Amino acid sequence: MKKQWYVIHTFTGQEDKVRASLLRRQQQEEMDDRLGEVMIPTENVSEVRKGVRTTTMRKFFPGYILAELALYEEDKTLDEKTWFYVRETPGVIGFAGGEKPVPLRASEVDVLLHQMEDKKEKVKPKVVFEVGEAVKINDGPFMNFSGVIEEIDPERGKLKVTVAIFGRSAPVELEYWQVERA
Repeated sequence: MKKQWYVIHTFTGQEDKVRASLLRRQQQEEMDDRLGEVMIPTENVSEVRKGVRTTTMRKFFPGYILAELALYEEDKTLDEKTWFYVRETPGVIGFAGGEKPVPLRASEVDVLLHQMEDKKEKVKPKVVFEVGEAVKINDGPFMNFSGVIEEIDPERGKLKVTVAIFGRSAPVELEYWQVERA
């Protein structure tokens, strides 16, 4: 049987628990030939809490995991053992696609894997800003000033904010974590 990637719907917040359970039971129920890799697409995000910059993992698709499964026989019939193995795992709601799950296309899997690889090194801000948005500066020499975002440089994680100083507008370059929405 050929393994393909499927999307499994789980209870939100239980993705890690479901993944661990699938992998733990893999040996016990002799599913090595039917279950391959199980992953939870994530990215690193940074935010400032109480003046401290923290980096955490955020899931791309909360409530969903990806699993490489041999779910169909060569004659395109559903393999009952694999189907029940996944469906009976605590925390699993079902397959995306319902009673007859459709595997992800190879191009979709490649895009997801590429996104995960790209986002592994880069830390993305938890809050996404827009040009023209009002912000309050919460760190640095312009602390407690308010301003308007003029430019965004996501590659460097910087913003150009126009701040009113002594009655005049002045552009200030700040990092994402130094501001918050006003």
